[in-house]
Amino acid sequence: MHNQLNSKDNTVWKSILIGAIAGLIAGCASRPTMDDQQESASAIGTPKRYACRRAASPIAIDGRIDEPAWADVPWTDYFVDIEGGAEPKPRFATRAKMLWDEAYFYIAAKLEEPHVWGTLEQHDEIVFYDNDFEVFIDPNGDTREYYEIEINVLNTIFDLFLERTYIDGGPAHHQWNLKGLKTAVHVDGTLNDPSDVDRGWSVEFALPWRSLAEYAHKPIPPRDGDIWWVNFSRVEWRHRVIDGRYEKVPRAPEDNWVWSPQGEINLHIPERWGHVVFKAAAN
Repeated sequence: MHNQLNSKDNTVWKSILIGAIAGLIAGCASRPTMDDQQESASAIGTPKRYACRRAASPIAIDGRIDEPAWADVPWTDYFVDIEGGAEPKPRFATRAKMLWDEAYFYIAAKLEEPHVWGTLEQHDEIVFYDNDFEVFIDPNGDTREYYEIEINVLNTIFDLFLERTYIDGGPAHHQWNLKGLKTAVHVDGTLNDPSDVDRGWSVEFALPWRSLAEYAHKPIPPRDGDIWWVNFSRVEWRHRVIDGRYEKVPRAPEDNWVWSPQGEINLHIPERWGHVVFKAAAN
């Protein structure tokens, strides 16, 4: 999600302004103290860890996650509430998988959803105003120069690059695009049809190493044992049906479900993201 410091109902510019003001108030010591970080880490536990294997066969990016290469690849843990803890438990299940080869970093996710709907169709619209799935990548874990990619069920992409976290002043570059990105969505049900019950939707990404290399400051593709800082988020809005159409419930806050919990409603804390360990072997 673009800025978790405040409700997503704020505009993007307001979000950036708030981040800048927070940075000025905190001064040069705007980042949390070590004691603060240790206390928060204790509350949310150790960041998730995932062994990302090399793909054993080609992957067709069609959103179905049914290629042989995915068959024996483990899922991540089920997503949890962004703040961590046992409650509130997400209403719908979400999990992800990862693979890599010489050309791409592959990410797939499966989202349980009884009512699959979406509205936004233009590239770089604020996709989290729909239900969405989001990818965050900080290759070297320095909390600087990281990527955010969001997708909705219509395969609409919002991709951006951040020089620094919002608390450290940002900024977010909306004009940045991940060149060569491949994505696809598969709907297990009927899109934008309130008359039935769906099973969910799934997504696949192929993120090209040549584009991720721009700010990685690490070997591309990764070496065996290299660790990248990664997190995934799912934004889910409560809806109602008016005149046969889905719409968000007015003033109802969104749910934020993530792979590696943050301890607060702010996904822009890269030091709390999961650790993806790249493995040279396919198994």
